Amino acid sequence: MAATTTASPHTACRHHVAVIPCRWGASRFPGKPLAQLGGKPLLWHVHQRCLEAEHLDGVVVATDDERIERVCHELGIESMRTGRHLTGTDRVAECAAHLPADAYINVQGDEPFISPAAIDAISEALEHLAPGTLAVNAYTVLDDVGAVLDHNVVKVVVDAKENALMFSRQPIPYPRGDRPRYRRQLGLYGFTGAALSLFQQLPQGPLERTEGVEMLRFVEHGHGVRMLTVIDDGLAVDTPEDLVRAGSLLRSRPIN
Repeated sequence: MAATTTASPHTACRHHVAVIPCRWGASRFPGKPLAQLGGKPLLWHVHQRCLEAEHLDGVVVATDDERIERVCHELGIESMRTGRHLTGTDRVAECAAHLPADAYINVQGDEPFISPAAIDAISEALEHLAPGTLAVNAYTVLDDVGAVLDHNVVKVVVDAKENALMFSRQPIPYPRGDRPRYRRQLGLYGFTGAALSLFQQLPQGPLERTEGVEMLRFVEHGHGVRMLTVIDDGLAVDTPEDLVRAGSLLRSRPIN
């Protein structure tokens, strides 16, 4: 399907654009992007956090679902209709092919409390990519044992230069010796357009298919993913139970 846009998108080339991939059919929570949080759809909260970032020249929701597209139009949120894809990054890549920009930041549609400062940090890191590095991926340090064991939380191990070695839903590294440092990838990714084009061309490898972690596509094919530590104490909404917890968090620290 050819991409279509709504809410009067700009056609001139922009510097850095946030793209929020949203699909209806999440296995654990169908219709999640439109689930209500504080009287607004979940995607609206994510969009607001992106608007609060200082280094972006636009925010676009990329979706293959007419219901999500319709709500974006009603809320005045710029959106782009895409085809169906294996991952959110594939969806962002299709969007990027029709939306000129220097770089694109993939912001997950289920992170209503994502830190605008973390988004800006990814934008800044994109200005200083080392040769051979195709993406920047934000992470936070995990101190909670429950989160370390939670399969919904993707863990990452890095090398001495903060490049990703492996992503897994299992607790890695295994704590056989010293107490390890666990890192949670936020799923806050930054790419150039060329990197997204390559991502689409690369086949899914066995690790990506097994773990269901799309950044493994670059790692399995020998391309660098730079990990960037950020401060973010938000909550990802993976299940209806998470949405209840998000409601409690929203009431404790209201956001506009």
